[in-house]
Amino acid sequence: MRLALYQPDIPQNTGALMRTAACLGVAVDIIGPVGFDMSDRTLRRAGMDYLDAVEIVRHVDWTAFERARTARGGRLVLASTRGTESHVQIAFRASDTVLLGRESAGVPAHVHAAADCIVRIPMVAALRSLNIAIAGALMLGEALRQTEGFALLTTQAP
Repeated sequence: MRLALYQPDIPQNTGALMRTAACLGVAVDIIGPVGFDMSDRTLRRAGMDYLDAVEIVRHVDWTAFERARTARGGRLVLASTRGTESHVQIAFRASDTVLLGRESAGVPAHVHAAADCIVRIPMVAALRSLNIAIAGALMLGEALRQTEGFALLTTQAP
């Protein structure tokens, strides 16, 4: 299981997602260009000392990410408010990459077209969207639950 962030533009959310991925044993792909300096203090503050515990692969752009993903294999599962299926309705696979779009703009049409699955998180109809860090945690939680990924993690503090 992997988490991919498409051109993230809020360092606090990126740091929180990287911390979540570290705790869940999930690698993170950062697809550039990024809207902030990756050494940003707020990114480090949100990620705390967990950033050294997560595998982070930076891709200069979408083309570089797609080349790496294709070589690695697995489906691309895009989280989008335009998804037609709920994230609890699809069958996740351990080889999936969960993709989250930019906080300010989502992903462009060519990224939507490249996704193998486009899913949404069910929520109250009158509201627009969840914070991306929360959405990522919900998606990863369901994906790991379905693929028994939690069984690989320890439940005891070090």
